[in-house]
Amino acid sequence: MKWTYDWLIEYLKTDATAEQIADTLTRIGLEIEDLQSPIAPIAAKIVECKPHENSDHLHVLMVDDGGATLRQVVCGAPNARVGLISALAVPGCVIGGMEIKSGKLRGVLSDGMMCSARELGIGDDHSGIIELPADTKIGSPVIDAKTVFDAGITPNRPDYLSVRGIARDLAAAGVGEYVVPADAEFKTIAGARAVKLETPKCRAYKMIEIHGVNIAPSNKKIASRLAAIGINPKNAPIDATNYICYDMAQPMHCFDADEINGDIVVRMAHNGENFTDLFGNVHELTENDMVIADASGILALAGVIGGARGSTTENTKNIILESAYFDPVSVRKSAKRLGISTDASYRYERGIDPTITGPAAVAAADIIMSACGGKIVCAYAAGDDTAPDVQIKYCPGLFERKTGMYLADDFQYDILTRLGYVVKMSGNVWTLTPPPARVDVQIPETVVADLLRIYGYEKIATSSAHTIGDARPHDTHEMDIKTLLASRGLNECRSFGFGNLSTEQLLSDKPNVKIANPITADYDTMRNSLLCGLLTAVSNNEKRGYADLGLFELGTVFDGDMPGGQHTSLCIVRTGATSPKHWTGRNRNVDVYDVKSDLIALMAGQRFTISTDNAPRWAHPYRYAALYQGKKCIAEFGELHPSIAKKLRIKTNTVIAIVDDIQNLPACRRGTSPVLSDFQPLTRDFAFIVDTDTMAEKLTSAARGADNRITDVVVFDAFELPDGKKSIAFTITIQPTDNMSDTDLLALQNAVICAVEKKCNAQIRDK
Repeated sequence: MKWTYDWLIEYLKTDATAEQIADTLTRIGLEIEDLQSPIAPIAAKIVECKPHENSDHLHVLMVDDGGATLRQVVCGAPNARVGLISALAVPGCVIGGMEIKSGKLRGVLSDGMMCSARELGIGDDHSGIIELPADTKIGSPVIDAKTVFDAGITPNRPDYLSVRGIARDLAAAGVGEYVVPADAEFKTIAGARAVKLETPKCRAYKMIEIHGVNIAPSNKKIASRLAAIGINPKNAPIDATNYICYDMAQPMHCFDADEINGDIVVRMAHNGENFTDLFGNVHELTENDMVIADASGILALAGVIGGARGSTTENTKNIILESAYFDPVSVRKSAKRLGISTDASYRYERGIDPTITGPAAVAAADIIMSACGGKIVCAYAAGDDTAPDVQIKYCPGLFERKTGMYLADDFQYDILTRLGYVVKMSGNVWTLTPPPARVDVQIPETVVADLLRIYGYEKIATSSAHTIGDARPHDTHEMDIKTLLASRGLNECRSFGFGNLSTEQLLSDKPNVKIANPITADYDTMRNSLLCGLLTAVSNNEKRGYADLGLFELGTVFDGDMPGGQHTSLCIVRTGATSPKHWTGRNRNVDVYDVKSDLIALMAGQRFTISTDNAPRWAHPYRYAALYQGKKCIAEFGELHPSIAKKLRIKTNTVIAIVDDIQNLPACRRGTSPVLSDFQPLTRDFAFIVDTDTMAEKLTSAARGADNRITDVVVFDAFELPDGKKSIAFTITIQPTDNMSDTDLLALQNAVICAVEKKCNAQIRDK
């Protein structure tokens, strides 16, 4: 979106400079990509004109530009001659998007460029350099050097596609006062022609028919503004539609009335129906394409592009102006399928203000008739152009709940009314009606975003406002997890929310949500786990010589394509060695116990049991385990399956921990972290005889579950016995909650022995 400074201040009463305006717009959400304050071409008189010695058509000119010395310019225009006053673009001027620089042409220095009317953007003549009146002051600007803003527009802000919308936001941000346009009301005038809407995808259509026009150039203001933003002025009717498109964000079209047979009809195309656009390209349409037609056929592809038949020319005497509201989805589908993108489709796709079709048509008609004359013989309105009935229930306290900052109710009211909202108060609940151009505002959270960007994002960190409860705004469940994992030497990884279907199916049997229009072939599904992205990062790092990694990612994974079909998951991946090489000793490769310890840290003292059953596809079948609380799987960990590592081209040993749903981490819920006890912990040693195939983890889990005062169980000895049995010894740590007598301690020890013997088919070893 481009516009000029002088255009903007028609709707904004301000003393702010262009730079200050650009800074404010970027701060409130409209990123200014470029700000141009060009040097204007000036009037210069040709004092000397000689043939170029190395060319048969170039001339070497000496021109007087009002400076102390004459300037040498090489020019190829056939009308260059001594005494002619023309336009000189000195080095630094931008002509046709290119900056003029001093340089040699065929070996002769040229310190500027003489310009034609087309190069200046004020006409179509390019047969020679422009000839200015003899009384033109030498050195004076030939055209206004307009300051031009160039901004990137996000899809959710179609109101920024009009100069008026930008001015309103600036006024709301405190940069001046918004000047409300004095738009004329559309009034119907009965005529010989009507408009028929045969599809609900055209909500409103305004037609104005003007007879007796003499096609002429636009006035200087409109022509210069269009030229400054890169639109070459043609004539008043075409320029009027382009100007209104940028001024009001209302796309328009101009037909030659003498080429139209009967009434205007808005309908859906017939399958196989052909349409020739104004550039001569033929398109085969379908029943999903909306068209503007008459009794003889198609005149335009609605909201996208006009047709060859019915387009205005220099010989046009009678015109029809179209100003309509077309369904955004319909326009988008037609433009996308046919590969056509225009200023009109760009705006219709995002949604326009349906209430301005009438004022836009009247404004365009005034521009045309002021330059070309003529008389309105028909003005017809079809459809409904009333504002959509959008009413949002909003509580001012929502701002604090969402941002952690307090903003007074009257301050919120002031910002909303400056943005054009209609606010009706009923106690603590407000009913908000957004301005009709703000088609993006549908929910209270968007209102909060509006308030925050006008109030100032930069004030978030420095705000001394109230906080919610005892927690800071960023003191969240997820942040607790991230902080703990970072303290354990892990680095956070962020990957796309998309996955690769073949890799996802390789890693798990979870259902996949395929994407109809993936951004690349490698991301053709929504991710059903975080493992695919992390293993891709491991593979890419290993290729570049970085094999020792400790990564984690906490993000959304998708269970289905319906609302709510997603949850937050956690994945940890460790690869390579635990530490860099060092002279004091050999470093150790990571193993499953490293990621197990990460999970235990997240459990923060919570009880769990371990199972080695049902290893998933990604895991080594004999180096995998899962953490359970009751029958609920809390987390799982293990080593990457060798066959999968080979397919992903990962040569380094890789261990993984996954918490499929972080809500399953009870210790990460606020307020459940263990509290330090006032009593000294105690330790006791046990040794049991079990079957050879019994895992030590089974014994330690049974011991841990014997009493809630047991906080840790560590195996310190194990050896085989000659009768097919083995001995396993471990230490338990007891954290008393009050004074324990010898009787209490003996009862706890007996409880441990009983639990292990019963659950593990074990026998206490007495020596």
